[in-house]
Amino acid sequence: MSSTIETESSASPTVPRRALRWWPAAVLLLAMVGVRYLPSLWEAPSLPILMFGFMGPAGVGLLILVWWCVASRASWKEKVSGLAGFILIAAIAISLVHFSMRGMNVVISVLPTGIALFAIGLILFFKSPNWRVPVALLLSLIGFGYWDLRQSEGVTGQFEPQMLWRWQPTAEQTYLQDLAARSGSGASSSNYDPVTLASAQWPAFRGPDRTGVVTGVVVDQDWKATPPKPIWRTKIGPGWSSFTVAGNRIFTQEQRGDDEAVVCLDADTGKIVWDFAYPSRFWEAIGGAGPRATPTIADEGLFAMGADGILVCLDANNGTERWRGDLKIDANRTPPMWGFSSSPLVTDSLVIVHAGGEGDKGLLAYSAADGELAWSVPSGDHTYSSAQLATFDETRGVLMMTNDGLQFVQVDDGSEIWRYDWLFENYRALQPLVIDGSVLIATSLGEGVRRITPTQNDDGKWEVNEDWSTRDMKPDFNDYVFYDGYVYGFDGSVFACIDAATGKRQWKRGRYGNGQVILLAEQGQLLIATEKGQLTLVNATPDRLDEVASIEVIEGKTWNHPVLVGNRVYMRNAQEAACMELPISVN
Repeated sequence: MSSTIETESSASPTVPRRALRWWPAAVLLLAMVGVRYLPSLWEAPSLPILMFGFMGPAGVGLLILVWWCVASRASWKEKVSGLAGFILIAAIAISLVHFSMRGMNVVISVLPTGIALFAIGLILFFKSPNWRVPVALLLSLIGFGYWDLRQSEGVTGQFEPQMLWRWQPTAEQTYLQDLAARSGSGASSSNYDPVTLASAQWPAFRGPDRTGVVTGVVVDQDWKATPPKPIWRTKIGPGWSSFTVAGNRIFTQEQRGDDEAVVCLDADTGKIVWDFAYPSRFWEAIGGAGPRATPTIADEGLFAMGADGILVCLDANNGTERWRGDLKIDANRTPPMWGFSSSPLVTDSLVIVHAGGEGDKGLLAYSAADGELAWSVPSGDHTYSSAQLATFDETRGVLMMTNDGLQFVQVDDGSEIWRYDWLFENYRALQPLVIDGSVLIATSLGEGVRRITPTQNDDGKWEVNEDWSTRDMKPDFNDYVFYDGYVYGFDGSVFACIDAATGKRQWKRGRYGNGQVILLAEQGQLLIATEKGQLTLVNATPDRLDEVASIEVIEGKTWNHPVLVGNRVYMRNAQEAACMELPISVN
C-alpha cells in the first residue's frame, strides 16, 4: 500500500509557473498616458476634463494592481509578495516626499509613476518567474525614489508641473538670502512727498476703477528704433499681488519665510523704502506661497489683505501699523482653497472685502479709521475676485462676484440692490466688467462668459436679464478689457477678441500663456504681460491679432497684473520685479 502511494507521489508532475498575461497591463499603461495628456487637447479644458486628467492616471494605476491580483496568471505567492512589496515601497517613499509634493502631487505624479514602472517590470520579464517581481519592485522603487528627490514650485496656467531638485534653493530662499545681504541699504522714507489718494496715479488693483484701463497715454510702436529702456530689476518675495503707485513710490505684498510683508519700493530704483511684516504664511500646491491681493491707497492709509486673512491698515508714508483685522475670526472661517484674494475696496470711509463666512459674514465692511466692523452681509462662500464700485441707472453701489453669482449692494449698509444668481462651485477669479450699463461675468475652467443687463422698473424694482452666454472666450484668472465694442482677453492660454454685443468670436491668436492685459484707451493699444514674463504691444482691432512688438522683462511664471503709469510699466511675479520705460507720448 505504501509502495503504491510513494509511486503515485513520485510520479506527480510539477506545476509549471506560467508566463504572465501581459497585454492587459500594456493597454492600461497606454491608457494611463492618454488620460494624463487628454486635457492638453483643449485650450481651456473644463473642470471634469481637467480633473479626469489629474486623477485618471492614478485610477488606471489601481486597475493595473487589480490586473496583477486577478488576471495576470501569476502564482498566488508572486501576487502576495509583489503587492505587499509595492505597498511597502509606496508607503515609505510617500512618507519621505518633500512637503510640496504631498497631497495632490502624490495622486497626480507619485503614485502613477510608481505603478507604471511596477507594471513595466512585470511586462518586460513576463516569461521569467524568478525575475519579474524583483525587477518590478526595483523599478517601482526607482520611480518612487525619483519623486523623493524633487520639490514642487507649483504649476503653469495649463497645469504643467514646475519642479526643482530637492537640494536646489527655491526662488524664495534665494530672495531671503539677497534680502539679508542688502539689509539697511534702502532709501529713507523722509525723502518723499506724503501719500494721499490724490497723489496716487494707480491707487488700487487694476487701476482707479479696477478696469485695467489707462488714459492719456500712447505708446510709440517702433520698438526697434526706440526700444523700451530697463530702469531697474530686483528680486522679490513670492506672491501674486500687483502694484499700486503714488508719486515715486510703489506698493506690493510678498512672502518672507514665515511672514507676510507689505512693501514700499522706490519707483526710480526698486529699492525698499519701508516694509511691514507680520507672522502669517499661506501655501498651496498650485500657486505656492504668498499673498494674492494688492494693496489699496486711500486718504485713511494703505490697506492690504493677506492670503491667510490678515487685513492691515498702515501709514503709507512709513509703514506704521494703524489697525489690524483677521477674516478667520471676523467671518469665522478658514481660508478658501487658494487663499483670501480680495483686494480691499476703500470708499466712503469703509474698507470692503470678501470673506465668505456663513450667514451674514460673506461681504464685510470695516471702518477705514479704526477697523471696527461697520456692516456684513451674505455673499458666496468663496471667490478670488474683489469688490468694485459701479453705477446702474444712476444708482451707485458695490459689485461682488462670487461662486453664487453677482450681487450689487448699497455702499453705506450693504443692503441688496439686485443680484444675479449663477451658481458655480468651482472658482471665480475675474473682475466684473461694466459695459454701457451691462456687466460681463466669467466662470473659470472652460465655462465661458455671460453678459447681463440690470434695469430698474418704474416701481423701483430691479430686473436682471441675460443678454448672451458664450464659450468663444473662456478666461480662467486672466482679466479682459473692453474697447470700441469688443472685448479682448484670454481664451484659455490663447488671446482672443469677441463682439461685446453678441459674444461671437472675432479671432483667436497669440499664445501668450495665462497672462494679463491692460488697455491704453487713447488709441486702442493693449499691453499684454505674458505668462513667461514678456511685455507685448498689440493694437486692439476686431479684424485680426495685430501684434506690434514684444520684449523680455522678467523671468519666471508671471500671473501678476502689470501697471502702467506715465511712461513706466511695472511688472512682477513670484520671484522678480522690474520697471521698464516705454517710448510714449503723454497727451
